[in-house]
This record gives sequence, C-alpha cells and structure tokens, in this order.
Amino acid sequence: MNDLSDKLQAYLRAKLGEPDLTVTGLARIPGGASRETYRFRAKSGGAERGLILRRDPPASLIETERTTEYQAYEAFHALGLPVPAPVALELDPAPLERPFFIMEEIENCLTGSIVSPDPYGVHRDKIGRQFYGVLGRIAAVDPRDMGLSNFDGETDIHDVAMHEVARWEKVIDEDEIEPQPIVRAAIRWLKRNPPPPAQKIAVVHGDYRTGNFLYDESGTIRAILDWEMAHLGDPLEDLGWAIDPLWAGGNPGFPGGMIARDAAIAAWEKASGLTAEPQALRWWEIFAGLKGAAIWISAAREYAQGRNIDPINAFSGWYCLAFHNMILAERLGEGA
Repeated sequence: MNDLSDKLQAYLRAKLGEPDLTVTGLARIPGGASRETYRFRAKSGGAERGLILRRDPPASLIETERTTEYQAYEAFHALGLPVPAPVALELDPAPLERPFFIMEEIENCLTGSIVSPDPYGVHRDKIGRQFYGVLGRIAAVDPRDMGLSNFDGETDIHDVAMHEVARWEKVIDEDEIEPQPIVRAAIRWLKRNPPPPAQKIAVVHGDYRTGNFLYDESGTIRAILDWEMAHLGDPLEDLGWAIDPLWAGGNPGFPGGMIARDAAIAAWEKASGLTAEPQALRWWEIFAGLKGAAIWISAAREYAQGRNIDPINAFSGWYCLAFHNMILAERLGEGA
C-alpha cells in the first residue's frame, strides 16, 4: 500500500502542479466489484481534503469504461446534482499500473444496505422523494446538451429496448458456466413482447439503486455514485432497476426500502416530465431481472475461475442470481 501511496503522491504533485502535496491514510474501501476503490487524504498549501481513487482491477465483474464514468461525474456535478466533483482521469497505466480516476470524497455520510429491512429509518420518506426525484432529473436531461451524446447505447427510440436485451444476452452467452433455463425464458419473453417506443433517449445511470448513493445524518442525499454502467437508453430502464425487488429489503411494496411504489413513480414522473406507462414499465421491470441475472452470472464465473475472488462475487453468484431467478420465474408464471 505504501508503494501505491508514494506513486499516487508523485502523480498528484505533477498533475495538479503542487510539489508540496502529501498523500496520507490510503486505505481500500471494501466492495465495488468492477473498480478498486480507495480513500486518502491530500494535503497541500496548508489545506487538506479527502479524495477517492477508483482504479481498474486486474479482472472485472463487468467490463465498464472509466472514461464514461468520469464524464458522467463531470456533467452531472456541473448540473448541480449530488455527484462528487471529479479531480483527474488517467488512462495511461504507467503511474499506478492500471488506468484510474480521482474524485472528491463526500465525508460523514451513510449508505443503505440491501440486506437491511429498514435501511433509512426515520429518513425513509425524505430520502425516497429525493432518490426518485434525482433520478427523474437525470432522465429529463438531453444528453446532447451535456456533451454526453458519445455514450454507448442505442439512439433510436424504436430499437433501444432490443439493443439492451442483446447487450445482456451477449454477456450471458459469454459467461454462463451452467444452464440458465429461467433466464433464457425471460430473454424469449422480452423479445416476443417488446415495449412501446421510448419517450426519449436519455442518459441511463445503469446501476441507480440502494447502496449506490450517500446521505447525511439529516437525510439529505449528498452523492449519487457508481456511474460506470452509464449509457444512452430509455429512462424507464433506470426506474425499473431502482424499484427492483432485490433492493427492497424484503418489502417490494416499498422499493429501495424507501417510499411506496406509487409515490416513487409519481416523484420520478414529476421530476422527469415523463410518464411511467404501466405496460412499458412492466417490461423494463422484467428486463431488470434479466440484467441482474446477467451481472450475477458474470460474478459467479469470475469467482469460480479465480479471476476475481472478492467475496462480493461469491455472494452475487449465489444469493443475487437465485433471487433474480425466483423473481423472473414468478413474473413469467403470471404471464408477465
């Protein structure tokens, strides 16, 4: 760790033009299967601040593009959304052995756990209305106005849904290590029952859920994190993922462990100016189960093959995959 700290200090001194800058307290933050995440303190000119290092791992749960994630932080921080300020992006692996980026640390905050039955306690209403409101604000943005039209994804409102099915079917084809009959049935259903065209093409966060944002002791959301799966797509994709039962702490009537489902959708609609048409949202909820299963299938393979033995991959391949198989089976059994 000292070697990494020394290299990071040397990089920041040169990058920021601050020769007296010192790095202390570098420590790995557990979790995060697609990036190594560290916190550290940087002191220069008598001022000290907390920073976060996000470095590519030797092997990743899912292949993501750190430039996309960094651009999302830049754009939405500038827009005034609760997003950490970006500091530096480095694609050359020479300084720290792998590409990385650095952003500000949002300090003295909490995060919710998906295994907690009541992750937000007395703040659940306040946090829920912010959570779905911020997601609606992301959906309301025109990617062209934010300089994000180069993001990966389909830009035809008629084709975006099948584009995403193909994206995750490819992941399953590549990473499946045992037959997945329920997942395959879900793919067939999604293809045979396409949703209405998207209302617009928006920036999709890609992993907007409980556990991927920080809030303070007053119940104010301070940071939306983990934009590494951001892409262009139907904004209902994010809503379907956010209200997925996996994040509900055992009570799917209160998705994310926050406010009731109807209130969540109403908050999103008010902020986005869009409509969560029930048939379309239902399709994207089925899709969320498929997408989750694909991610957990990849996690299982990474762990089984020893490419990434982070315990979160074992947990994902065991618990989360079984959970989404159950949800998909129930929904397909209902005629979806």
